[in-house]
Amino acid sequence: MSPKAAPVKKFAALLKALPAKPGVYIFKNANGRIIYVGKAALLRNRVRSYFGSTHAFEAKTRRLVAQIADIEFILTGSEQEALLLEATLVKRHQPFYNVRLKDDKHYPYLKIDVTEDWPRVQITRRISSDGSRYFGPFASAGSVRRTLDLVKKLFPWRSCTKEITGDDPRPCLEYFIHRCIGPCASLCSKEEYDTVIRQTIMFLEGRTDEITRDLRRQMQKASADLEYERAARLRDQVQAIDRTTERQVMEVRDRTDMDVFGLAREEQEAYVQVFFVRKGLL
Repeated sequence: MSPKAAPVKKFAALLKALPAKPGVYIFKNANGRIIYVGKAALLRNRVRSYFGSTHAFEAKTRRLVAQIADIEFILTGSEQEALLLEATLVKRHQPFYNVRLKDDKHYPYLKIDVTEDWPRVQITRRISSDGSRYFGPFASAGSVRRTLDLVKKLFPWRSCTKEITGDDPRPCLEYFIHRCIGPCASLCSKEEYDTVIRQTIMFLEGRTDEITRDLRRQMQKASADLEYERAARLRDQVQAIDRTTERQVMEVRDRTDMDVFGLAREEQEAYVQVFFVRKGLL
């Protein structure tokens, strides 16, 4: 009998009833211990894939399947929520096979190395204890790239990798299209650049109200100093941020930060919805 014959027969009803929805699946051994946690955009397809041809997997995966005595799953509202829930459960339970089956596939994050003199926002798949700020994980390379592009449009930090000395005779094109404030050519102070990075971090944390208040103060000062072109750019930046967040339809009155978990159970199914509220905004 193949290692998968018994599990397939035992879980036939469950495999047939699995929903084609995003969620997290949990494999347990005969002792009730969680041995593997995974996420899927379509639970039905992903879980069933473990019980297909034995020749399609490495020996480690075949050993995992042979030890499965129970399967649980949790439905989520999206693949991104499944990703976050998977990360939480893996951190909490440290399943044996989540460690053994690790490969080079890591989910993407946005990274800001705040220890650098002139930080920039990068995409990375590795998290280190290096003093950097990390934001994520993102469900796909496409989603992290779209977020990076959005942040770049809103905040003019440098995207180049060159060493910044301030001695360049002229800035690159990004300065002239207002995508960078030109530290390479000493067109901004260190304090001004740090403000851009601080605002970028606040945006990624969901603290948009604080950013727009800060930008409006800068806009008023620029106008009072007769720097009308700068005031107009700041106005456009405020409007762009407002457009980005205008889809918000729920607000918490006391404007607090919270993570809200909604749980519902029905017979053999459980549903989890996670809401991230920052400054009262969902």
